[in-house]
This record gives sequence, C-alpha cells and structure tokens, in this order.
Amino acid sequence: TPAGEGEVAALVAGAGREGLTVRVAGSGHSFTPLVATDGVILDLSRLAGVVSADRAAGQAVIRAGTKISDLGENLRQSGLALANQGDIDVQAICGALGTGTHGTGRELGSLSTQIAGLRLVTATGEAVEVTLESDPELFRAAQVSMGLLGVTTEAHLALVPAYRLHERTWLSPVETCLAEMDRHIVRNRHFEFFWRPQHGLCDMKTLNPTDALPDSATGIVLPERSYASPAADGSVDLSLVHERIDHSFRIFPSVRNRRFNEMEFAVPAASGPDCFREICALMQGRYPEIDTWPIEYRTQAADEIFLSPAYGRATVALSIHQGADHPYDPFFRDAEAIFRNHRGRPHWGKLHYFTARDLAAAYPCWERFLAVRQRMDPKGRFLNDYLRRLFLG
Repeated sequence: TPAGEGEVAALVAGAGREGLTVRVAGSGHSFTPLVATDGVILDLSRLAGVVSADRAAGQAVIRAGTKISDLGENLRQSGLALANQGDIDVQAICGALGTGTHGTGRELGSLSTQIAGLRLVTATGEAVEVTLESDPELFRAAQVSMGLLGVTTEAHLALVPAYRLHERTWLSPVETCLAEMDRHIVRNRHFEFFWRPQHGLCDMKTLNPTDALPDSATGIVLPERSYASPAADGSVDLSLVHERIDHSFRIFPSVRNRRFNEMEFAVPAASGPDCFREICALMQGRYPEIDTWPIEYRTQAADEIFLSPAYGRATVALSIHQGADHPYDPFFRDAEAIFRNHRGRPHWGKLHYFTARDLAAAYPCWERFLAVRQRMDPKGRFLNDYLRRLFLG
C-alpha cells in the first residue's frame, strides 16, 4: 500500500529483483481477473487526491488511487468537471482509465479520451511522463492498457468547465424506443436506455446541460431516479416522467444494489439496433428465466486509442447481465456469438471469451500495442496468467 511514487518505484524494482509479477488493484469493479497474481499486488488507495487543478487551462493532475466519487466536488471547487462519466463512480480513476470505462453520448468518448498525460513507473522502477507529444505510440497504448505498461501514479486530465445536468427518465415500449432512438441520440448530449424483458418496456434516460439551479437550491423537489413499474394488472402510466437537476457528478452515477455478472460489447453504431434485436430474441427464446436483468444500450464517439473498443468507429455499447447467484456461461456464450457477428469488441473489464487471435482480428492496432508492451516490459513484469493468455496467446 504505497503512499507515494517513490514507494511505488521501490516496490516495482524490488519485485523485479525477486522475479515477481506486479499488478495494481483499484476498486475491484472489473469482472475479469485483471489483478489476480501470486506476485505483488499494489493497492494505490493511499495515493489519492487532486494534485493540482488549472481552471484557465482546463486541466487537473489526479493521483491514481482517487475514487471517481471523490473527484466531483473537489473539481467543482476549481470550476472544473469531467466531460463525461459512466453510471458507476466507485472506481479508482486510473482503473477506470485503464479499462476504457465510458458513459454515453454520440459525441463523447470514454474517460480515457480525457487523458492529456500520464505518469508511469516502468518495469525498471523508473518514473516517466507520457504525453502524445513525447511518445505518440506509448501514449496511444497507455490510454487503455490495463496496467500492462507500468504502474500509473498520476493522470493529467483535460476537463471542461463545471456544469449541471437535467435528467429526464420515462418508460417506453421497445418498438417506440427503437423508432425514436435516432432522434433522441441526436437531440440530447446523453441518451441511453435499458430494455427490461419482464415487461418489454424500456427505461429511457436523457441528460442535458442546463443553467437551472440544482433542485435543492430552487426548493423544487423532483423525484429521485426511479422508473415506474407496471401495476398488478399490467398497466403502465407511460406519460409519467421523472426529472432531476444537479451538478453533473451527482447526476451521472447510479446505485447498484443487486450483485450480478456482466458482459459488454462495442459494435459499430449502425449495427446497434439489429444486434440489440437479436440479443432480445435470444433472451426471450432461449433464456426466458433471465427476465429481471436488462440490456443496456449506450453510444460512444470514435477515438484513436489502440485498445479502445471504440477505436476508429462510432460505437454502440450493449451490456447484458445475470444475477451473481445464477449461472451465466451458456447465455453469455450464445450472446457473444451474436456480438461477434456484428464485429463487436469486448469491454476489458467485463466477461468475454475472446482469445489472443480473436483480439488481434478485432483491433486494428493490436500489433502496435504489442510492440509498445514489449518495449516497456520485455520480461513480462506486469503480466498475470490471464493477461498472458490474452496478449501472448
């Protein structure tokens, strides 16, 4: 549990002398065994906080172990905010960056696209600054790297002026949702929906910047986020709309009280609706027992990050779930076959069955990433068994 970069460097160098691998633990949010090792695990929770924030430059330097949930208010006091977030904020910031965590919005990228620079402790225990200008190949590889290139101790993020969001949520029949989806995607900064198989309705959500004051400041009490459920007789009030206004970092996150396993694939945006329909049909036809877990549908802008699922193409991210106390393997394997047919790329932190050969075919910059990994860590100091299978075959 190092408290500073010097301690991180010493631990990495010491692990090298003893022939041990090094992995870094964030918040344990990922479903894949990215951290598991018999070597050294670094917990960077003591390496937390905002080092500096520059409102004029629109940038901040943040220590790697900082929880996203601890960032919002600190950044707001400097007049800054993350341009986008996912709907979970419990992750350590550099764990979220390293796995390509994202929110929704057709013109918005993942958290990793907000990286302006990284400070990295390499396999030899040396600390280096990584920017697009200093080393373009290393930078594009390091933006999403799962800790394969070194231990990130600080992230230099490009931010936006602090802002508030107006959230609207409502229920819609799935066919109405699909018919109106393109309009919602274009007209709103953020749009997503959850299709719930038990009643065939979609939980719709839009978020848009607003100059209105937060609800607590205006004295207007708007309902907490809670989607309407069908009544006992099956009827639903589709006219009911819930609204909230607050600072962006308070609107983005949701609370997840039920434990589950998750798979997510990023498909080309044009394939999103067809892929979604096929997954719906799979659930209704072969897995009707999975009736309380939704399909989540989000959008993401194309980017240039080597291992980003959105590399080079506008993207739709589709997520499926199964309760933690139920088997998921048959359902997830059948769903992955559909995602593969739509040229899907798996989320690094969520369950999938891709091999090194599959990943090489899915990612145009796969070999470029491997070359950077070999340059930065030729002895495999930052590999574990799982990552060795994925990246070395």
